Amino acid sequence: MENKKDQLQIELTPEVAQGEYANLAVITHSSAEFVTDFVRVLPGVPKALVKSRIIMAPEHAKRLLYALQDNINKYEKAFGAIRLPGSPEGTGRTGTPFGMPEGMA
Repeated sequence: MENKKDQLQIELTPEVAQGEYANLAVITHSSAEFVTDFVRVLPGVPKALVKSRIIMAPEHAKRLLYALQDNINKYEKAFGAIRLPGSPEGTGRTGTPFGMPEGMA
């Protein structure tokens, strides 16, 4: 059993706990890092602001990928498959993430 003093304590401030809504993610990378910009796109508004930018090492990006996949699997087991508009029946996948043109996401 882990000693309580060895556990990481994570604090969530009220401002951060409110979260930011984003419906687009733009991901770029270099040899040293992955940069993910979370954007809120609104209908009829020609400009969209980046609401949050997360920068992480490639190893952490891969861990995030695995954690998201694990959580999506658990979600779908509990609530059913997540369907994406425009995806081939039953696959839940479109040609590109977030329905963006190739090379944009």
